[in-house]
Amino acid sequence: MKKLLLELLQKYFNLISDNWSAKIYLLIKEKLTNDQIKDFVEKSINTIIEIIKTSDYKTADQYLIETYKLFSKINLNLLEVSQIYGQARFALLNTIEKEISSETDPVIILGFFDEITEQIYARYGMLHQEIKMKELELDRDRLASKLEFDRQYLQNILHSTDQAIMIIDQDEKFVAWNKGAEKIFGYTEKEILGKPSNFLFPPGEHYEKELQKIINDSKNVGHATIVETQRKKKNGELITVRLSVSKLPSKNGEYAGRLIIIKDFTEYKKLQAQIDQSEKLAVIGQLAAGVAHEIGNPLTSISSLVQILQRRSKDEFISEQLANIKENIDRISRIVRELVDFSRPPSYETSIQDITDIIKTALGIVKYDKRVRNVKFETDLKEPLPNVKVAADQLLQVFVNILINALDAIEGNGTISVSSYFDFNKVYVEISDNGCGMDEETMQKIFDPFFTTKEVGKGTGLGLSVSYGIINRFGGEIKVKSKLFEGSKFIITLPIAI
Repeated sequence: MKKLLLELLQKYFNLISDNWSAKIYLLIKEKLTNDQIKDFVEKSINTIIEIIKTSDYKTADQYLIETYKLFSKINLNLLEVSQIYGQARFALLNTIEKEISSETDPVIILGFFDEITEQIYARYGMLHQEIKMKELELDRDRLASKLEFDRQYLQNILHSTDQAIMIIDQDEKFVAWNKGAEKIFGYTEKEILGKPSNFLFPPGEHYEKELQKIINDSKNVGHATIVETQRKKKNGELITVRLSVSKLPSKNGEYAGRLIIIKDFTEYKKLQAQIDQSEKLAVIGQLAAGVAHEIGNPLTSISSLVQILQRRSKDEFISEQLANIKENIDRISRIVRELVDFSRPPSYETSIQDITDIIKTALGIVKYDKRVRNVKFETDLKEPLPNVKVAADQLLQVFVNILINALDAIEGNGTISVSSYFDFNKVYVEISDNGCGMDEETMQKIFDPFFTTKEVGKGTGLGLSVSYGIINRFGGEIKVKSKLFEGSKFIITLPIAI
């Protein structure tokens, strides 16, 4: 990805430069001439290219000195400088959205670019602070109030960002914790200060090695970046994060701790998983269509011959065996029909529907199942619900599939709960049971075609795959929450009809 980023910067140098220059001009309101802005942007891009090639941020030192002189003449503060560097990201994004292939993830490319610009800005901030400190030595009284203002200003930036920003001292203890960190992890500043640096790490040797690498890189290299890892929230939940680490030097340049910036990647991972699932279903759908076609025609012929033989045979043994053959043919036929539904779902026309009526119909169908004698059904249906635009028969199929799975999970003895509610733009239906539940590995596979935990002959593994496709076509989604031996909950979300 670094190589691809380098190629993009070199190939579209002028386009990125023009876009970035235009955005800077709007920000600083004619404080610099067009030539000065263009010169700064070109030097910035060339510096980024050099850093990518050499992996050495020292190459940016002279550039930073010249940049500081330029910005200090027009009295730009750190926030304004941060905004200028931030516009580089959008200038690059405008380019890569049009130019890179669909197989390349723009988020990763931007991640590498963000890492470099963040480090350049961090070094600019250190240079800014160093110069301010020298000025303070020359005129301490004059700059005393200015230093306090800067401290408050930086603190406001620290606490206003949604990203988690924290500082670890040389004794491996937390000494700073912003509001973004509190929002992501759930701990207040009071709860976290003084805790050891591994406090947010999940248990395991892998994370012990990761922490040691972060410490070593911070001391020896000056920075570290972990593209994807996990951290533990206050409630015990593990979240996927990306973190950048920078060394905090003491007065004599020695290691005095590190600054950590953490971004929550959990939602991004969920979206990526949905994209992967959709692509998987599309590929298998093409295969399923071919298989259904090749099996369906000869199966019909075989079924007809068996029925003829059944009518003509008077031998009891042969009749029993033919009945057994017919039963298995019917089972294969059901699988073929489900394959057709999976690969080419019926083209029912969508219309405005009251989802509550569909839920009640599904419950009525399932209650005729012979296994429901010892099953308690609990319903909490919000009425009236906003209408949704769906094909009623297909949505009914989804609800019945999930309810049947719930019956299987409780083995005919337990409770099935169905509830519905809505917010400003979505309707929610939750179907839960107190059955056997699922482990994490099983939950990752339940929407995969042909995956089933049922015995051979009792399930094809296509019900939830077809349901996933149906809800996806209606612009909704299906999520599942489950714990082994405690039960499962399926949450179906559908957009409100406009």
